[in-house]
Amino acid sequence: MSLDGRNVLILTTNYGTEQDELTKPAAALREAGAHVTIAAQKDEAVRTVVSDRGPGALVPSDTTLAKATADGFAAVVVPGGTVNADRLRTDADARRLLSAFAEAGKPVAAICHGPWLLVESGLADARALTSYPSLRSDLENAGATWLDQEVVVDTSGRHPLITSRRPGDLDAFASAIVDALDTGGDRE
Repeated sequence: MSLDGRNVLILTTNYGTEQDELTKPAAALREAGAHVTIAAQKDEAVRTVVSDRGPGALVPSDTTLAKATADGFAAVVVPGGTVNADRLRTDADARRLLSAFAEAGKPVAAICHGPWLLVESGLADARALTSYPSLRSDLENAGATWLDQEVVVDTSGRHPLITSRRPGDLDAFASAIVDALDTGGDRE
């Protein structure tokens, strides 16, 4: 598979993002040939965490959520981490970006607690998805059908929706994103 010419945007806060949920999808997309841009709330590095508690790697950001647009990108990825996801769902720029990708019919991917942003952006209703199990009620209350699977790819709506439960599902999650970009969508 070759994603040469494809640009992917990852949305994050500057603290509390689960390290592997940020770095592993980014690495898999880059290995497949995509260019990955990390947009954070502030123009500074992302201090990741491991299992929501331990310190993780410091990951450089490329732009801010306020400056980023969906233009020029083929897909968007939302990593988890409880603190990251809780802060992202209240961030107007993160909601704006997610909605712009969805309205343009571009793949939206979220893992672990990342689907909280789907709820706040109105993108969970009538969709099949998964998440960290503690979000099940939130997603079902938002109109989603929650499934306990390592990855759920829902193509029933205007945009492909790719979700996974936890760091242990990252290989399936990253593969599903690469597959979605390799088989369809625009060449942004």
